[in-house]
Amino acid sequence: MGFRDLVLFYIVTGISLRWIATAATVGASAVVIWLIALCAFYLPLALSVMELSSRYPQEGGLYIWAKRAFGEFPGFMTGWSYWASNLPYYPAVLYFAASNALYIGPKSWLALANNKTYFLLFALLGLLLATFLNVIGLSVGKWLHNLGAIGTWLPIAILFAIAAVAWHRFGSATRFALATMTPHMHFRDVLFLATIVFALGGSESASFLGGEIQDPRKNLPRALLSGGAFVTTGYILGTVAVLIALPASQISGLEGIMQAISKSAEHVGWFGVGPVAALLITISNLGALGAWLAVSARLPFVAGIDRYLPAAFARVHPKWGTPYVALLVQAAVGIIFIFIGQVGTSVYGAYEVLVSMGIITYFIPYLFVFASLIRLQREPSAPGVMHIPGGRRAAIALGMLGFATTLVTIACSVMPADDEPHKILAVVKIVGLTAVLLAIGVFMFRWGRSHAARNPA
Repeated sequence: MGFRDLVLFYIVTGISLRWIATAATVGASAVVIWLIALCAFYLPLALSVMELSSRYPQEGGLYIWAKRAFGEFPGFMTGWSYWASNLPYYPAVLYFAASNALYIGPKSWLALANNKTYFLLFALLGLLLATFLNVIGLSVGKWLHNLGAIGTWLPIAILFAIAAVAWHRFGSATRFALATMTPHMHFRDVLFLATIVFALGGSESASFLGGEIQDPRKNLPRALLSGGAFVTTGYILGTVAVLIALPASQISGLEGIMQAISKSAEHVGWFGVGPVAALLITISNLGALGAWLAVSARLPFVAGIDRYLPAAFARVHPKWGTPYVALLVQAAVGIIFIFIGQVGTSVYGAYEVLVSMGIITYFIPYLFVFASLIRLQREPSAPGVMHIPGGRRAAIALGMLGFATTLVTIACSVMPADDEPHKILAVVKIVGLTAVLLAIGVFMFRWGRSHAARNPA
């Protein structure tokens, strides 16, 4: 992967159009909340990853950083938790893609919006397709990622063009003023901020692929800075455009951006735009899925090399040179989560549970990223390493800010959505499944150490 591929990779893993819709549901104050999350989390994370990936560009990313900073067990649990966080992510992003794919065809397709069978089949087929392309290799799989990046930005551009026309002809559907843009910071707003922080994750994604990147010490930080500019701009402009086109009361977190595009396009007389945008959004999410499959599969692969997991995880395909065992096992577990997510709840309820569970397991590794940044400041760096501006003190301050934001986000993620009809069940599923995933990680580490001791290389 070259510099251009990396920038597109950061875009497709850094922007998810579903979060634009989610942000728009709270109204004009979402813009300020994006800026708060940008300063409190995204910038600390991006700068931490920039320095750590420049210091240690080997394949494995945050698994390598945590292992170097704190030892084998913290390193393994960091990698395990990050890998496990992607298991609920796969069905969540596929549900979002499935809901938007309904807008590609005639209006009769929208009757499937609450059809569990449709969502299950779409998720299964999407997961299998993305896995197959990754098994073939990044030389092929990267084209799905690149198409996904294009499919991410084009709908935002389309929506912004439509919103500009709608504003010129009819005015904005949302009032942007100091009073409406000021967050109230009620409990609901704090919970929403946690979701927005989650949306800004992903800066660490390409660092897992260090062994498959051209000159990673140079290209990873440069691509991260370039891709980050697209990510933050896309989120804020996309949210503003949705709110210009529709009032917050008419926006759904699951389908909002597609609603905004289709309804506002008809409003200004741009018929036929909706299906094109729906196709682009579907491609965008499939590209994101493929990219995250590639990222997370490198964790069990590296753990297999280190003998924390069975040696089979370290196998590469004889023809394509990819960690095919890690990819196939990952897909098999992802299929299980596709079915688990829909037990005892609605389609949207399943989506919310998967998102909340993913936030907790996804953010535990971020605690180690920020802590590793602080701890590894004591180590000398090689020539050419890109440091955080301001040196050691600035790095420690940013690490502490990111660590605190991550803790608050994890605490807020346990709370179910206001409209979830089975709140106790949702909390039990979120906490219980998270605990099970972490317990399995502890067991796998102990088993791996014991197995390696009995069977020395």
